Parts: sequence; structure tokens; C-alpha cells
Amino acid sequence: MARTNDADVEKLEVDVPETAHQISSDSWFQVGFVLTTGINSAYVLGYSGTIMVPLGWISGVVGLIAATAISLYANTLIAKLHELGGKRHIRYRDLAGFVYGRRAYALTWGLQYVNLFMINVGFIILAGQALKAVYILFKDDNVMKLPYFIAIAGFICALFAISIPHLSALRLWLGFSTLFSLIYILVAFILSVRDGVKAPARDYSIPGSSTSKVFTTIGAAANLVFAFNTGMLPEIQATVRQPVVKNMLKALYFQFTVGVLPMYAVTFAGYWAYGSSTSAYLLNNVNGPVWIKAVANISAFLQTVIALHIFASPMYEYLDTKYGIKGSALNVKNLLFRIAVRGGYLGITALVSAMLPFLGDFMSLTGAVSTFPLTFILANHMYFVAKKAKLNSAQKLWHWINVGFFGCMSLAAAVAALRLIAVDSKNFSLFADL
Repeated sequence: MARTNDADVEKLEVDVPETAHQISSDSWFQVGFVLTTGINSAYVLGYSGTIMVPLGWISGVVGLIAATAISLYANTLIAKLHELGGKRHIRYRDLAGFVYGRRAYALTWGLQYVNLFMINVGFIILAGQALKAVYILFKDDNVMKLPYFIAIAGFICALFAISIPHLSALRLWLGFSTLFSLIYILVAFILSVRDGVKAPARDYSIPGSSTSKVFTTIGAAANLVFAFNTGMLPEIQATVRQPVVKNMLKALYFQFTVGVLPMYAVTFAGYWAYGSSTSAYLLNNVNGPVWIKAVANISAFLQTVIALHIFASPMYEYLDTKYGIKGSALNVKNLLFRIAVRGGYLGITALVSAMLPFLGDFMSLTGAVSTFPLTFILANHMYFVAKKAKLNSAQKLWHWINVGFFGCMSLAAAVAALRLIAVDSKNFSLFADL
């Protein structure tokens, strides 16, 4: 195990690892918007159906508020370890390797990339659903199927990934992302409220048999933690200016206060309006002028393209650094490399998305197998190992309780998510048109 005595960290000159991407170039406000882009991505259009429907009013509201608080806490633990031992840990695997050793480096790397791949699968499913929703508004002839729209979405995501060399280059696009988010959230919220006011009494009972309710409730708990966590906090923190810990904490406070309000609003409004019949894509439920619904769906699609790039950036950074892809983004070698590597990655992601377009199930599985371990189990245990000389007995016990509780939740949620995928796979064929 690597030594983690950090009593004199502030006296040391902080070592910065080699990377082909920019670091320490962004303000805390810009980083806050990156985090808020993730939390208010088009995934928010699914939370009424994938969180509130399986949990109901009381468990759903309490669960969302609790998930907000514990996610903020866990992320602040990771943020405080960014310069542990006098070295900047700009990748999640670097931090785990420093604390535990080489094996943990490899395990964390695997968990993180599984996490990000599944998040990106979900993004492309969402993008395909948004495009299909626009098509159906104008021509509901059942000719174009969901897999076709997923393929189109994957191609456009690849073009964007090739054009934007690294995370810090998103600057202007983050403004567009915020605008797109506001459009589809406001449209979904306003039209849901309008439908809810006009509609008769809704059924808020939790659907399913007693057995299925157990599994869907556990899956919804995984969706709760999925909603608030990126699984790539050190990579995002790498872009923030000094002082990196202080500025990252500001960005996190922004994310978990101002940033969560739009998500809360659309999630609760959607469930209030449609009850247990709320779909996994809220814009499929709302009624309103065709052009407004079209604008909302197009905005959801465009925001998804930008958000996916954020969650794919750790893989891009690794490959760009490994193969020395530096300098001008328009350099022929750099451009050809991005076309081959990023285009290939997103092609595979789109293929998996089209084969298994079960969005809620992927959210549950992602939360179970990677978000729980990365954000809650690993964060608490790493902080315990790194700071144990400074922790009193009660604090040590608290971190062990967190590790044990979230370990059990991770196992239970993984079983529930795999069962949901197995059930849906039996009910639908590969490349299903959902």
C-alpha cells in the first residue's frame, strides 16, 4: 500500500501528471456548469418514470433528497483527496492507485470505464428516442424504427466528438447545453402541469406484483444514485484552476443546490401529472402544440450529444495521452486518430444501444455495478485510508458503516437490474422498436 501521510501536503510542490489534455484552465463556475450539465441531461426526462413510479410519493421524494445529500458528501470526500501526498490525481484510477496500489489502479480503471460506457449507451438511447419522437410528431407511419434513429444519433455524436478535442474546449458549448436543458425541462414541466390540472384523479399506486415491486424498488434506488453522480470527478476536477480543492467544492455546492432544482421540478411535476402511467421518457406523455414538443425533443437530442462528450472524455484523454495526440486539433494525424478511435468507440456504443434499448434497466445496472462502488464505497474507504490518522473512532466507524451499507446496496441493485434486463429481453427482441 502506498504511503498516504499527508500532514505536510500543503508545504510540498504539487506534482502534475502528464496528459495530452488541458488542466487547471477552467473557473469553478465553468466546472459547476459541466457538473450541472450532467445532472440535468436528458436523463431527467426519465426520472418520473424510473424513480417516482417504482417508489411512489413518499419514498420517491425522501429518496431524491437523501440521494442529493449523500452524493454531495461522497463527492466532497473525493474532491478533498485531489492533491493527496503532494501530487495532483487527475484520474480516478491514479487516486485509487496512490492510496491502495497497482491492483486497485486496474480495478478502478475497469469499473470507471464500464460506468462511463453504460452511461453513454443510455445517452445514445435517449438521443434516438428524442429523434424518433420528433419523427412521430410529423409522420407516424412506423417506417422508421428506433434502431435507425439510434444509428443516426451515434453518427452525429461521433462527428461532435471528432470536432471537440478535449473537455476544456467545450466552453461555448456548455452555454448551448444549458439553453437546451432549459428548453426541454421548461416544456416538460409546463405541459405536465397543464395536463395535470386538466386530468382526472391519477393512480399513484406502485405497479406490479409483490415480487416485481421488490426488484423495481431496488432498481429505483440504484437510479437515485445514478442521477447525481458522474463517476469521473477527479477528471473534471483536473480542469479547475488553483486552488483546486476549494474551487471544486464551490462547483459541487453549485451542482447540488442550484443545479438540482430543475431536475426536482420536472421529476415531481411529471409524476404528479401522469401518476403510475408516466413513461421512461416524459416527453412521450405530454400534450401540447406539435411545434413546441418538436423543439423540446430536438433540444433533448442536442443536449445529449454534448453531455455524452463529457462522459466519454476520460477514455479520449487516456488514448490521446498514450499515443501522443497533442497540438492543433486540425493536425492531419490528430484528426485521423480521432476519426478512427472516437468514431469506432461511438459506433460500438450505438450498436449496443440499438440491440438493448432498455433505458431504465441500464440506469439501474450502471448505478449498481459502478456508481455505488466508485462514488460511495471507494470514496468512503479511500478517505478512511488516507486520513485515518486524523479520524476519531466515531468517524472511522461512520466510514465503515457507509462502506458496508453501500456494498450491500450494490449487490442487491445488481441482481435487481440484471433481472429487469432478463425480463425485458424475453419480452422484446434484439433491436426492439420501443
